[in-house]
Amino acid sequence: MSLPNHQDPIVAIATAPGRGAVGIVRVSGSDLRSLATALTGRALSPRRASYGPFRAADGSAIDQGLALYFPAPHSYTGEDVLELQAHGGPVVLQLLLARCLEAAAAADPQTSTVLLPRLRLATPGELTERAFLNDKLDLAQAEAVADLIEASTEAAARSAGRSLSGAFSQQVDLLRQRIVNLRLLVEATLDFPEEEIDFLEKADARGQLATVLRSLAALLDGAQQGALLREGLQVVLAGQPNVGKSSLLNALAGAELAIVTPIPGTTRDKVSETIQIEGVPLHVIDTAGLRDEANDEVERIGIARSWHAIGEADAVIFLHDLTRRGDAAYEAAERAIAGRLHVDDPSRILHVHNKADAGDAAAAPELGIALSARTGDGLDALRAELLRRAGWQGTAEGVFIARKRHVQALKRTREHLLAAEAHAAVADAALDLFAEELRLAHDALAEITGAFTSDDLLGEIFGRFCIGK
Repeated sequence: MSLPNHQDPIVAIATAPGRGAVGIVRVSGSDLRSLATALTGRALSPRRASYGPFRAADGSAIDQGLALYFPAPHSYTGEDVLELQAHGGPVVLQLLLARCLEAAAAADPQTSTVLLPRLRLATPGELTERAFLNDKLDLAQAEAVADLIEASTEAAARSAGRSLSGAFSQQVDLLRQRIVNLRLLVEATLDFPEEEIDFLEKADARGQLATVLRSLAALLDGAQQGALLREGLQVVLAGQPNVGKSSLLNALAGAELAIVTPIPGTTRDKVSETIQIEGVPLHVIDTAGLRDEANDEVERIGIARSWHAIGEADAVIFLHDLTRRGDAAYEAAERAIAGRLHVDDPSRILHVHNKADAGDAAAAPELGIALSARTGDGLDALRAELLRRAGWQGTAEGVFIARKRHVQALKRTREHLLAAEAHAAVADAALDLFAEELRLAHDALAEITGAFTSDDLLGEIFGRFCIGK
C-alpha cells in the first residue's frame, strides 16, 4: 500500500459505526477557520468548545452539537483540526460528512475562492499517520494507538498506554544514542589510521559494546513480553474423538461454547475462543477429532482443517484419555497421531491426560499433565504450563506493548552487534567492518520508532488502522 498525499486536507467520521450518544466528524488540514465558520455560522475560539447548530448550505440546522478548533501545531495531527461532535446516529454523521465536503468545495463569499479545494475522505489510519509525519508521535507510539483500541485484555490496554506515553520509545532512543556514541568513536578513529591499534583499548570500545548488548538484552526481553500481551498465544486442542477436547475448551473458557456428546465426530469444524490468563490472551481452538476413518465428507473436511490449525499453532495440547489407556486400537491411533505431530516441532506439543476423575491419574505418564475437564482439577497446572511455554514472566506491571516487527528489529540489532563484537575480538581488528556492523545495528533499531523506515512499511502499518484514527 502506497502512502496517500499528506498535503491534502482530509475528513472522516472518527467514531465507530452504529448508533451512540455522540459521534465525531474530524477534519485535518491547513487553515480551517473559514471552513469552521461555514459549517457553524460562527467564529470558533482555539481549543474552546462551542455549542450550536451545524449548518446545511441553505442555513438550516443539520444537528446541534459541539465544535472544537485546534490550530496547528497544537493538535493531534500537528495540522489545523476541526472536530464536530454531534448526536451519534449514522445518518446524522453522514450528513455532516457530506456537508464538510460540500462546504470545502464552495467559494468563500469574501474572496470568491474555493475554501478547501482538495478536501477528501481520509484513508484508514491517515490522521495518526500525519501525527507521525509531523513529529507528534514516533512510529512505535503511533502503533500503540491502534494497539490501545484493539487491546483484548486489561493488561494489554495498560501496556499499550505505556507505549503510547513513550516508555518503549525512550528505551529504544537511549540504546540508539549509545550506539551512536560508539559509532562516533569508531568512525573518528577511521580518519586517523595511525591510532587504530590503540583505539579498542583507549576508548574501551569492547566495554561500551558489552554495555550496549546488556541493555539490548533487557529491552528485547521486555519487547517479547509486550508482543505476547498484544498477539497472545494460538493454542490448538488436538486428539482423538471423545478424549474431551470440547469439554476442556468449555472448562478453560468457563462457558458452554462447544457441544459435548459421547458421539464420535460431534465437533465437525473449529470452535475458537479467546481467554486470558494473567492478562495474556490465549486464542484456544477446539478441533475435530483426529482419526483415519471419518463417517462422512463433512467430518473429513473438519479433520483436514484440524491438521491445518495444528500447523499454524504456537502450542498444541495433545489430549489423551486416561480411561482408554491399554486399549489396543486406541493406543495404535495415539501412536499414529503422535508420529505426525512430531514431524513438525516437538517443542510445541504439550501432552495432557484428561478424565483423571474417572481413570487412573496415577497411571498417567510422567510426560504431561493429568486433569479433569469435568471437575476442573488440574486446570491451574495447565494454565501455568501454557504461560511458561509462552515465555511469560509472571507480571504485566511495567510491560510496554510491542509488535513482532519490534522484536524482529531488536533481534537484527543484536545480530549486528554480536558481529561487531566478533570483529573487535580479533587481534588486528578491522575497524571499517566494526563500524559497518554498528551502522547496520543502528539502522535496524531506528526502524522501530520510524527514524529509518520505508514508505511501504508505513503504508502497511497505517493501512491496518480504523478510518477516522
